[in-house]
Amino acid sequence: MNRIRSILAYWSGTSLVIRILCGLLIGAMLGLCVPHLSAIGILGLVFVSALKAIAPVLVAVLVCASIARARGGLGSRFRTVVTLYLLTTFCAALVAVVASFAFPVAIRLNEAALGEAPSALGDVFTSLLTNLVSNPLLSVSSANYIGILFWAIIVGLAMKLRASEVTLRVMGDLAECVSLVVRWVIQAAPFGIMGLVFSSVAESGLDIFTDYGRLLLLLVGCMFMVALVVNPFIAFCHLRRNPYPLLWQCLKESGLNAFFTRSSAANIPINMALCKRLGLDEDFYSVSIPLGCTINMNGAAVTITVLSLAVAHTVGVSVSMPTAVVLSIIATLGACGASGVAGGSLLLVPMACSLFGIGSDVAMQAVAVGFIIGVVQDSLETAVNSSGDAFFTAVAEMKNQKESENANK
Repeated sequence: MNRIRSILAYWSGTSLVIRILCGLLIGAMLGLCVPHLSAIGILGLVFVSALKAIAPVLVAVLVCASIARARGGLGSRFRTVVTLYLLTTFCAALVAVVASFAFPVAIRLNEAALGEAPSALGDVFTSLLTNLVSNPLLSVSSANYIGILFWAIIVGLAMKLRASEVTLRVMGDLAECVSLVVRWVIQAAPFGIMGLVFSSVAESGLDIFTDYGRLLLLLVGCMFMVALVVNPFIAFCHLRRNPYPLLWQCLKESGLNAFFTRSSAANIPINMALCKRLGLDEDFYSVSIPLGCTINMNGAAVTITVLSLAVAHTVGVSVSMPTAVVLSIIATLGACGASGVAGGSLLLVPMACSLFGIGSDVAMQAVAVGFIIGVVQDSLETAVNSSGDAFFTAVAEMKNQKESENANK
């Protein structure tokens, strides 16, 4: 028993990043050498399913407990972080517009039989409002994070007004227990990522880089531009100091894991742990991180904009710059409405294409292309989205501390 404990202690004491990289390399080699051993891929499915199962419970409990126990003075930080989330999502869409105009890409459009996509922006808002007030238990079971956030905030406010101190302590203890369960699941991340990478390499190989290389290069370039230039520039404007040390830490500890799990919701525990190591206020980040999972969708805005303009270039539709700016607004709002839905950003491409008068039959073929390159596109999109949650949460907290220090001088 002592030997087992020592092994587990050594395992948990080793850097998670190093363990993830080892899992990545082993999974890639197995995918190339023995692609027929599909049982290896089950590890990835089990890992992601476990995180997706516990993440909604974690969000509901943490947000509710944080709101109930929150002290005053959080308002300015929330205003700042919400502004940062929405501003950077819009800027990401603008970056995609400029890049698509500078490097227009046409794609092969084949017949595609895919799911039904929203045909207008009104459909997105209808779905958004419907999800907001859906049954709270159903929201948790179906991972409807908009509904989870709404009801958790409402219940948290009610507990803040009426719950006894004993009840609040019990709620806090429950949040700690759920967080501990999540940390146990995360310790299995290297095995899960090994399975995920094995499945991707075994199924797709390197074909995606040759068949859709230009489109993938444009998407990747835009997302790198957003993550490495636009986001730190906006952070610098708020903090007036070098944001890159913080950015590298968020990309390494949050973005890397999100890239391989391809789930912002599953990455919430990683971001929460990162914020704790950064010394941020738990009352703040326990709400801002789940909120970012819902409305901080830089990568999704890039995907919607690039694929929509690629369809326009393919069918020969001329897009003016004012129309492209309107597309950026639609992509921003649509990306927020699509959060928490598998393939949500791709399924909003037909809605954006309708702005150019392009029918859903043609646009849905671009969605099929998106699913083909999704092994890279969706991974990088999730990494940009999720690392940005932690990054801008820290920026909002640091800005608040800076303002408080200036006010006390």
